[in-house]
Amino acid sequence: MPDVLLRLDSACIQLGRGSHARAMGPFNLQLQAGERVAVLGPSGAGKSSLLRLLAAEWDSTQGHVHLQGRPMQHWSLPALSRARAVLPQSHEVAFGLPTDLVVGLGRVALHPDPQGAHIVRQAAAAAQASHLLGRRFDTLSGGEKARIQLARVLAQLWDVEGGLVLVDEPVAALDPGLQWSLLDALHAFVQQRGHALVAVLHDVQQALDGFGRWCLVQHGVLQADLRDRQALLQALPSLYGVPFVQALTDTGQLLLSPGRNQQSV
Repeated sequence: MPDVLLRLDSACIQLGRGSHARAMGPFNLQLQAGERVAVLGPSGAGKSSLLRLLAAEWDSTQGHVHLQGRPMQHWSLPALSRARAVLPQSHEVAFGLPTDLVVGLGRVALHPDPQGAHIVRQAAAAAQASHLLGRRFDTLSGGEKARIQLARVLAQLWDVEGGLVLVDEPVAALDPGLQWSLLDALHAFVQQRGHALVAVLHDVQQALDGFGRWCLVQHGVLQADLRDRQALLQALPSLYGVPFVQALTDTGQLLLSPGRNQQSV
């Protein structure tokens, strides 16, 4: 497997057409297997659009995107589904499917799949969703749907090494305790298998504590690609347009809290 798992070379995307068209990029990015990258930026900055470009859901209008050294357009859908998994913002599905089937959709590219049912149960357990198996997806709460969809992503790459996991606000609908618990499960999952993880986040504390690299997106471009925590702390006020208050706990953990911009008061 190539050292570079994913590479973007001057990749651009265009949203809309005509006078309403909006260009984003160019994006230049290299991602190694095993890396954990948080994508940060204000609402509307282009974070989810960048994730869709990485996922091959959107084609680049310029430049190139390579996965495992191969141009993204050369990947078949079944092969791509065995190399990368995506958890979007929306957790809905079109029909009232059984939750077991929703999780099992992560295995749809495999036939036959003799371990499929066992992996579905393992993935549900890892996502703390075992008790939700056997129910209809449309009867679940928002947080329960998020757990089932996370289990689907885990099931998809459960028996793969060195893959790519792309998640967009993976725990936004959950209570604070469960957020950290599922993030820990996600981090353990990618670490054990050597997967790269790219996560769009709005929670800066989660990004600071759980990731070692931070891509800052603003106005449809990649403003910074940081690997230093101090550089991140210095960049946050400009990125979001508000000050950030820093405090240390008794155990030495750095806590961040966005403040109010006095000019807006």
